[in-house]
Amino acid sequence: MEHNAPQAASLADQIDALLPQTQCTKCGYAGCRPYAEAIAAGQAAHNQCPPGGAEGVARLSRLLGRAASPLNPENGVERARPVAVIDPQRCIGCTLCIQACPVDAIVGAAKRMHVVLAEQCTGCDLCVPPCPVDCIDMVPVTNDATGWDAWSPGLAAQARARYESRKIRLVREAAENQERLAAKAAGKLREIEAEQPADAAGQAERTRKKAIVEAALARVRAAQTKETR
Repeated sequence: MEHNAPQAASLADQIDALLPQTQCTKCGYAGCRPYAEAIAAGQAAHNQCPPGGAEGVARLSRLLGRAASPLNPENGVERARPVAVIDPQRCIGCTLCIQACPVDAIVGAAKRMHVVLAEQCTGCDLCVPPCPVDCIDMVPVTNDATGWDAWSPGLAAQARARYESRKIRLVREAAENQERLAAKAAGKLREIEAEQPADAAGQAERTRKKAIVEAALARVRAAQTKETR
């Protein structure tokens, strides 16, 4: 097992380098890298990437030494590359599309109109389902060009970099949020400990509140420990 691990990782790297990095999840995995690892491990077929299209399947077939096969229709169809466009008249600024975009190609703030950075959009469609007012359209921008004819290694590299940057940002923001929660709980705990109840009923209430806050603080600390592993 230990002898094969480096080879599997190397193969996953090679496969990942051939994927378009749209992070669309149409392959059935959470992103291009997990799909690459699944192919390398023999857990997924190499014809499940609609953005890569027929050319993408052919590239993977050559790498893996496998016979060419058509794109699996269960994963989608090869198409012209689309870009998300938000209707400013219908956008309510809910931020759900921003949260869904895997490459941070949507900018905006809560209760303010959002805008798609067209040059950074991978056409993944992931922003469309969560929109509560159906204000996002996927507009084809490559005419008859589909698959890798509508994409490029440069765009794939850009998408991968933005995807990785987003993951780092989310981890950092989660850690910062846990720190805020921990500080708030610790402050509340100090307030409770400083209380001087006048009777038994007050003492019991103080004990009850302290237990609640201590439990909340323990949960936050446990979450912080988990994130740092």
